[in-house]
Amino acid sequence: MNRRITTYLLLSAACLIAIVMQIPAQQESNGESEAQRGFEIAPVPLDLAGKNRSLVGLGSYYVNGVSDCVGCHSGATGHLGGGVPFGDPSDPNTPVSRNLTPDSTGKPAGLTFAQFKAVLRRGIDFKELPPDTGDPDLLVVMPWEAYRHGTDRWVEALYEYLKSIPCTEGGPGVPANRCL
Repeated sequence: MNRRITTYLLLSAACLIAIVMQIPAQQESNGESEAQRGFEIAPVPLDLAGKNRSLVGLGSYYVNGVSDCVGCHSGATGHLGGGVPFGDPSDPNTPVSRNLTPDSTGKPAGLTFAQFKAVLRRGIDFKELPPDTGDPDLLVVMPWEAYRHGTDRWVEALYEYLKSIPCTEGGPGVPANRCL
């Protein structure tokens, strides 16, 4: 009888440990811990009014953390303000990173969600800025290979985060007073 009780207790303990070990994995898989981390690493104040808070946090986690959008899109203009050259800045055909901050209408880079998604997934150039690729509809750098296959939720999170950051003036092909 003692052997049965011992076996039962060991199996029960093993099941309890397995259940407890699944809790953190479930929290990470639904984006909650990534969203919280996103708020912790956001380098600018965020405007959450009318926005999906969990997507903003998740987007910040992607933009400022694992996807490293700031590596190309942040420079002298500030957080995600663009203007970073990919080569010789004196050469007019050198690609320059775009300003991703929201314009006065609240659209990141002045793009609708559908346009933003097309830039990430297919490299469509809605601004037709230099350099000339031979196809005025295609960007030189985007889509970055690692980003073109992101899930729809990933793209939504990026867009929602970009809607929440402060507008920055400037960047290639950006009209003056875009933040007014």
